[in-house]
Amino acid sequence: MIDLPRIQQAQARLADTLSPTPLVLDHALSDRLGRRAWLKGELFQRTGSFKARGALNWLRTAGPGELAGGLGAVSAGNHALGLAWAARQAEVPVTIVMPENASPFKVAGSRELGAEVILHGDINAAWELMHRLVEERGLTLVHPYDDERIMAGQGTVGLEILAQAPEAQAILCPIGGGGLIGGIGVAAASLRPSLSLIGVEPTGAASMAHAWAEDGPARLERVDTCAKSLAAAIVGERTYPLSRKNVQALATVDEAAIHHAVRHLLYRAKLAAEPGAAVGVAALLEEAVTLPPEGDIVVVITGGNMGREELEAFL
Repeated sequence: MIDLPRIQQAQARLADTLSPTPLVLDHALSDRLGRRAWLKGELFQRTGSFKARGALNWLRTAGPGELAGGLGAVSAGNHALGLAWAARQAEVPVTIVMPENASPFKVAGSRELGAEVILHGDINAAWELMHRLVEERGLTLVHPYDDERIMAGQGTVGLEILAQAPEAQAILCPIGGGGLIGGIGVAAASLRPSLSLIGVEPTGAASMAHAWAEDGPARLERVDTCAKSLAAAIVGERTYPLSRKNVQALATVDEAAIHHAVRHLLYRAKLAAEPGAAVGVAALLEEAVTLPPEGDIVVVITGGNMGREELEAFL
């Protein structure tokens, strides 16, 4: 498992290229809760999400043998953008398999960054194709979440939150495959063990809750949510134990709650966040989580990659 020094090393490794993202006070949500609610603006990061952190950390720790045949990944979109951007910095070719229902905005953005993007089936079928391409082309698979170098990079979000919000008593973090909350959890447990870390998932893709119930990663037969960035059918062999160790609670939110949260962020907080980034706010608006009795709350707003057609559905 990753530890605090590896996350701190990742932070130093990325510092010359990736700037810390701001905490934005959500005044309307703070008034509603009677306490300060901060939004961690990962939608302002390079490529529009936190994924650039893990991807760049992976590239900067990769050996020549890992890069020689090119890279491959499966992604709903944000990992594709982050990896394509990081790979372009290193002049390494990358092939991404994305589900056929992937965001056109993210598909186009990944191609503009130089990635070969293949649209194929649902998320499970996309994984099957990528495993074949790894064998046929000699690609090195860069897993979107179940990789220690990826998780260490994502954990730098946690280091920033702890430095920026000294009075925070809870962090709400979206969960797809668990890489982000895994990294944040290691940082928080090491530096502020009294802090409550709460994971939030869409009801149509609650893969971490399913893993907790099954006592280990278990594939969802069906994934159905507007929060496509969280549509992982199964959590990782590495992310699962980290969640059990460092996450205090899980919550789920339905599609109506996610739509409500996207509109809240757009109209009240003035942030154009994608649906997967809004689930933490949805949990607060729906009172779906039990918070510590006092202290600030931080909600991770994971990304903002949405085209006009996608945005219109939430207006």
